[in-house]
Amino acid sequence: METPVFEEIEPASDCDCAGCRHWRRVLPHSPAGRALAHPAAYRTLVVATAAASAGAVTALGAGPAAALPAAAHAPQRPGGPAADEPGTPQGPRAPLHGATGRPAAPPAGAELAAVTRTEIIDRAGTWVAAKVPYSMTAYWSDGYRQDCSGFVSMAWKLPANEWTGSLATVADRITKEELEPGDILLFHNASDPEEGSHVVIFGGWTDGTHTAYTAYEQTPPHTRRLDTPYAYWNNSAKYLPYRYKGVAAGKASTAGAERTPPPEAAGPASHGVAGYPGRAMFGPGADNRHVTRLGRRLVHKGFGTHYTKGPGPRWGEADRRGVQAFQRAQGWRGGAADGHPGPETWRRLFS
Repeated sequence: METPVFEEIEPASDCDCAGCRHWRRVLPHSPAGRALAHPAAYRTLVVATAAASAGAVTALGAGPAAALPAAAHAPQRPGGPAADEPGTPQGPRAPLHGATGRPAAPPAGAELAAVTRTEIIDRAGTWVAAKVPYSMTAYWSDGYRQDCSGFVSMAWKLPANEWTGSLATVADRITKEELEPGDILLFHNASDPEEGSHVVIFGGWTDGTHTAYTAYEQTPPHTRRLDTPYAYWNNSAKYLPYRYKGVAAGKASTAGAERTPPPEAAGPASHGVAGYPGRAMFGPGADNRHVTRLGRRLVHKGFGTHYTKGPGPRWGEADRRGVQAFQRAQGWRGGAADGHPGPETWRRLFS
């Protein structure tokens, strides 16, 4: 029997962190370098024998991490390097999961359920409140997979867990100008689905120039709602707007409307919205610092075009029209967009 040949192989790495640079300098000369914490410096011991068939090797010491796919579904965001975010490939199209953790039978006919825009945003909000952890393999208690496409499937009440490659089959392409709360912005990278593919739910414009919007999305570490530049932080040109085919006709007028009470019936600061001074501070005859603060925020958000001077402490038509423009940008209509700031209008303006 021939003596085995031991060979050390170090996977190629472009990591330039201080730790990796250090170990590249000292290994294999330093015995201390045998126990490494950084995956980029991991070394695999390969045993090869002359009697083995050509190319046959036995890997020793390869941990479970060696089998993980090198996917990069997590979008890069400002404020830190992309390497700080874990790879988050999404799961494939799959049935809903039942209470036992096993796939559940689809509803009879598996037809698209009708859903209003308010329902979509409310359903999305339940995951935001619960801070559902991101996972491409786990399923939340409602049966939906805990990744970005499973999140949209849940909000749209779909009969199965779709993925970015199939969501377009249950939706219609729309334009940026047609976006309303409950629609989605979808990027599916057909050539490499695990590289960049992502989807977010549109929650309403946050400025009059339509350059930013409220996004509901499932992303590491958990579901979030965040003001986001249009169309997304990166790969912006590749995100396309879609509308669910099951959106109930004629229900857009209630999209994103302030929950009871509506703006015109909003009460005092007891609603729990930080800093909201109460409805009595606004409207005809109001003259106070809160009107000035409101006006300045409208200008900051891009809704100050109605001001010819100011804004000032006395409530006027320019204030009302500015507030109304902001409310309509959220997709609100009717009494929900009456130009008087309720607690939800205030929260969105100052969040």
